[in-house]
Amino acid sequence: MKRLLGILLVTLLIATGCMHRGPGSGWTTLIDGEKGLQNFSQIGEANWRPDGGAIVADKGKDGYLVSKDSYADFVLYAEFWADPRTNSGVHVRASDPKEMRPDNSYEVNIYDQRPGPEYGTGSIVGFAQVPVPAKYKAGGKWNVLEVYAKGPEITVKLNGDVTVHMIDSKFKSGPIGLQYDSDPEGSPGGAIKWRKVDIRPL
Repeated sequence: MKRLLGILLVTLLIATGCMHRGPGSGWTTLIDGEKGLQNFSQIGEANWRPDGGAIVADKGKDGYLVSKDSYADFVLYAEFWADPRTNSGVHVRASDPKEMRPDNSYEVNIYDQRPGPEYGTGSIVGFAQVPVPAKYKAGGKWNVLEVYAKGPEITVKLNGDVTVHMIDSKFKSGPIGLQYDSDPEGSPGGAIKWRKVDIRPL
């Protein structure tokens, strides 16, 4: 019962917070259409570029846009388009801004075709699993991803549905990393497009 009440409360907080995004409301815009690359450092080989109203990558390997600022407690709001083959995600509270990994950050996954589907789209890799067979899909459409992080509590919403809610205190603070990667066989993964990324510290 306590867990259910916690999820409901977090869902309400995220929904309420996102309705009031805008100047003067505590939100910082990291990506707005084709604008925002200056807010990130680029690591890896991905070909990040402004294209078609978004920031896009569709070639390269282990490529990340890493925010120049670090965040501890926050709400993140992101609009993205994913190819069905996309291997992407959002790393939060990364402990090493020069090397994003699922064992040194919380990786909110965007990967419909992940070989281990329990950590596919909507999961937090290595920490919080999604139902199998896969319930949450992002491929071939625009999506809204929301991440709430307050102390040890982290909740992920995809298109209005809470995908995972967990309590964990391994990582306390760090930058945000937006991922593009190839698929496990080394062939190019599908494109990932970010057209809106906003963050509000709590």
